[in-house]
Amino acid sequence: MSWQAYTDNLVATGKVDRAVIYSRAGDAAWATSSLTLQPTEIAEIAKGFDDPSGLQSNGLHVQGQKFMMLRADDRSIYGRHDAEGVICVRTKQTIVIAHYPPTVQAGEATKIVEQLADYLISVQY
Repeated sequence: MSWQAYTDNLVATGKVDRAVIYSRAGDAAWATSSLTLQPTEIAEIAKGFDDPSGLQSNGLHVQGQKFMMLRADDRSIYGRHDAEGVICVRTKQTIVIAHYPPTVQAGEATKIVEQLADYLISVQY
């Protein structure tokens, strides 16, 4: 399956409205479905998996929007702005980032994105 199919499938669930897959280092976008980050935005996310202090003090930025960081560890970073949010999950070779709209519950979107990450890890990505 192509990388683009993964982002398209995330959006097709109806639980997220935009998605992108970056290399683990954050230096290349491998596939996108209406979600594009500025180089500084993906750099702060990639760094945040190992050292979340910058995200804790400055927030998480995606497409120019600031999100309050809810969780950050070496696998997942969650952010929220009003009723919408972002989910970032790091696998062995990728960073999957998805945005969910106000009409979707955070837990529903998180489950879908984390399941994709689990699958990618199971196939060594």
